[in-house]
Amino acid sequence: MNMGCTVTLCVNQVRRTLPATVEASLLTVLRNDFALNGPKYGCGLGQCGACTVLVDGVAARACVIPAHGVADRQITTLEGLGTLDALHPVQQAFIEQQAAQCGYCLNGMIMMTVALLARNPEPEEEDIRRELSGNLCRCGTHLEIVKAVLRAAELTRQNFTRRSQS
Repeated sequence: MNMGCTVTLCVNQVRRTLPATVEASLLTVLRNDFALNGPKYGCGLGQCGACTVLVDGVAARACVIPAHGVADRQITTLEGLGTLDALHPVQQAFIEQQAAQCGYCLNGMIMMTVALLARNPEPEEEDIRRELSGNLCRCGTHLEIVKAVLRAAELTRQNFTRRSQS
């Protein structure tokens, strides 16, 4: 059934009401209606992680979530983390550690890292590997990605210390 409806989404702190079919996935709406290219279409089954976004701060696979199912919740995409002038610590760490090759998996790796560090600001390497194990990367930058997550944790702690001293 292809029933039309409207859905109100709050994406990267911007609230919009737009038409959507009941079946429309969050990923489709983010890419087609919000013109956000961070979340990627990978497997379409929620298994590869390329489409990962944060919903109320929790990592979620946008390709399998109906857009209407996250109405009025806070959705954050890669584009909502930082800016070119003020990178998010995770983005900065991934750049510093050269943790990208083709870049297709990076959206998911970065968003999963943000969610991990929100729950565990001092992850061990084992925690990182477990957290990212559901995100597929074919390029072989796994070692750099783990280093980037460790660096991101360090940068996040430094930023927190600076803010609390201000």
